[in-house]
Amino acid sequence: MRIIPLASESLGTRSMATYIETRGCRILIDPGVALGPWRYGLKPHKTELERRSQHWTAIKSYSENSDILIITHYHYDHYNPREPEIFRGKTVLVKHPEKNINFSQKRRSAYFLRRIEGLPLEVRRSDGQSFEFGNTEIVFSKPVFHGADSRLGYVTEVAVKEGKQVFLHTSDVEGPCLDAQTLFVIDQDPDIIFCDGPMTYMLGSHYSPQNLRDSISNILKIMDKTRVKKFILDHHFLRDLNWRESIRELFPAAEEKGLEIISAAEFRGLKNDLLEARRKELWEKHPE
Repeated sequence: MRIIPLASESLGTRSMATYIETRGCRILIDPGVALGPWRYGLKPHKTELERRSQHWTAIKSYSENSDILIITHYHYDHYNPREPEIFRGKTVLVKHPEKNINFSQKRRSAYFLRRIEGLPLEVRRSDGQSFEFGNTEIVFSKPVFHGADSRLGYVTEVAVKEGKQVFLHTSDVEGPCLDAQTLFVIDQDPDIIFCDGPMTYMLGSHYSPQNLRDSISNILKIMDKTRVKKFILDHHFLRDLNWRESIRELFPAAEEKGLEIISAAEFRGLKNDLLEARRKELWEKHPE
């Protein structure tokens, strides 16, 4: 199984776009990319705008070679309704557009489905379902909260299985900070996890200290009860320059178990480039 995170905060944009290639099929999870409209009272720097363009070009390129496109929920960093052509001729597996969904995402999903009408080979609702494509199985969780409650709606977590290898993509669980989000991961027993991680850059406002404690506890459970060897933490979490410090207790536990806690950039063998978290620095060094 070949796994390539195409865009993420450690790579310079808001995204969890991930390409997976097995012997049976080629899959693209959450083909979208965005930027935080404001950070530190500042709009995105031109460096961020250029990076977003680069990442969207890569996502489009990988989508051309993909058989299956997956949308775990309807936030714009996870799909792009403005360029529906990437869905032409594809099998599209989507979060249910009407059930377990908040008003904002329900409206977005309806618009998206109108935009792609007639383009995909098929569109199938994925919540709590499993699908087989050759020797590859794709398993979806039942809808779980986008974070600690239903305020931001629901997402589906995704496991891709080929033989004994299991890759798990959590989507936006913000932790995982809840038992339901964690139990799906444990049940799938992945060896590689791409998790969005705790939302520490909003700690004390939209994310509580208890949410962080619960997330750390749940990550320890996952490390203890699964075969995971590479635990990728990124997305919301890598909007925080001090991300390592906020989970410092996890690193000795990971070392003891012989597994790595890394960013998506590090998984790809690249250096972290946290552009949003560095936005103030970017504007100070390059004001034009």
